[in-house]
Amino acid sequence: MSSSLIPQKPQDVMVIRNVTPSTAIMSVPFSRFGRIKIGGRGTVVKMTSGSLAVFSPVALTDAAKAKVDEMGGDVRYLVALDIEHHIFLSQWAKAFPNAKLVGPEGLAEKRAKQQASDDKIGSEQIHVTFTRENKRQLRIGDDFDADFEYEYVDGHANRELVFLHRPDATLIQADLLFNLPPREQYSRVPEADAKPGVADGMFQCMQSVEGDAKWVRRFNWYMAAKDRDSFNQSVGRIAGWEFTRIIPCHGDVVERDAKGIFDKAFKWHLEAK
Repeated sequence: MSSSLIPQKPQDVMVIRNVTPSTAIMSVPFSRFGRIKIGGRGTVVKMTSGSLAVFSPVALTDAAKAKVDEMGGDVRYLVALDIEHHIFLSQWAKAFPNAKLVGPEGLAEKRAKQQASDDKIGSEQIHVTFTRENKRQLRIGDDFDADFEYEYVDGHANRELVFLHRPDATLIQADLLFNLPPREQYSRVPEADAKPGVADGMFQCMQSVEGDAKWVRRFNWYMAAKDRDSFNQSVGRIAGWEFTRIIPCHGDVVERDAKGIFDKAFKWHLEAK
């Protein structure tokens, strides 16, 4: 059940702020397996057209809805960034029925299996599904494509969708790159609840981009990449994009030396591609 992973009262702990005039983030506590604190984050982008694209949506609280309304309120795209980041798709789809749902292959099937045991998961159609075979030809929408580059990292265990918002030079992604610890995402949580345990500390060391990031490299190389050749090709394509900021779902936003950090974290893959 997703209820064991997410905060019971998200309105009390959600942090909402703009990282640029056209991009807002919604950061919340989130525990992997209900035990390891990694944080969660949704991203809302106002496109050049004036419509909104929402990536990895989190709980649609009153404050989240107010931010969406402030940005114009016309949600046209709801994007599940991988097969894990979809818990609140149904809530947003009901609130914005004209939105097109986007996700990777396997997402619809996974959601269908979870419906019986999780009341947050609905039966909404995934309108745009990325597959290994169609990822170079698939298009999401004219207004969306005017602002975004995207890559389906089918070689990743979680089937990652990665987006570059060209106007803001911002990379938006879920599990391709963490930036732990999740300081902002736990900044409104009582100090005792935010304190990392032993498991938190170990995983945060493995998913920190500080220093030489050797544990991040090892995790990506040995655990995340289920098809290393395809993974290498995808990472190489993303590395060719121009971005100055990385918005991860887990951990703090990377505001400085984003390209350098990306290249450092994926050094082995970039050298092997």
